[in-house]
Amino acid sequence: MLMHGFPDSMHLYDRLMPHLVGRRRVVRFDFLGWGESDKPAGYPYTATNQVGDIDAVVKNLPDERVVLVAHDASGPPAIDWALRNPDRVEELVLLNTYYEWTIGLRRPHAIVLYSTPGLNVIARKLSTMRPDLERRLFHYQVGSFIRDGDARAELVPRLFEQFHASRPAFWRHTSGMLGQVASRRLKARQLQHFHRPVRIIFGVSDPFLNPRLAKRFAGQFPNNNLHLIENSGHYVQVDEPELVANLMTAEFRHATLPA
Repeated sequence: MLMHGFPDSMHLYDRLMPHLVGRRRVVRFDFLGWGESDKPAGYPYTATNQVGDIDAVVKNLPDERVVLVAHDASGPPAIDWALRNPDRVEELVLLNTYYEWTIGLRRPHAIVLYSTPGLNVIARKLSTMRPDLERRLFHYQVGSFIRDGDARAELVPRLFEQFHASRPAFWRHTSGMLGQVASRRLKARQLQHFHRPVRIIFGVSDPFLNPRLAKRFAGQFPNNNLHLIENSGHYVQVDEPELVANLMTAEFRHATLPA
């Protein structure tokens, strides 16, 4: 089950899908408020509510264990759901994501603008008054996540086309981001008691959700595989789709944390 972060949609996995077809049954979806999903006015778009979105999707799947694939901001709700429902989890796959506040976590520049109190109010007003600035910021930030020029030219405009209608979800998520990651510091202790297999697949050149976070996850989850992918950044599933698919579907072998 493939999950996106923000400001993305399920199209983040377009390049990965052909490499998974025939190996696994694959489900991908847009969280409520994003992509092609409904966008009810006044809905509290938070990571906590996304746990409910995941629950709703899983309940409509066959009664068997699922492989949760989380990227970026879908990491916290995916991990929270897994902690609550370990018996339904076959594996947890973490792609350049985060959970709680830690020294290695860095916010992308656009997220700093929209998540910092006071500064986020100015950023929202400018986005409304100057949509050209919003488009340029989006193309700069999201475009910097993609190594391949052809993939960048195809994916970034498609994501931005959907982003405008997803503004309420993006603004609500980012405004509550700092408080949510800070509140998980104590909850993160539960990760050491999660014994289902966890694959950690991170692009090395991501300066934000970086190898330091990947190694921290490997130190927190007792049953993990850690893979650091060279020549790949934040969108590791876009940069190296075949390699990521191979790692996701290979036989799971417990790996110790590298020095």
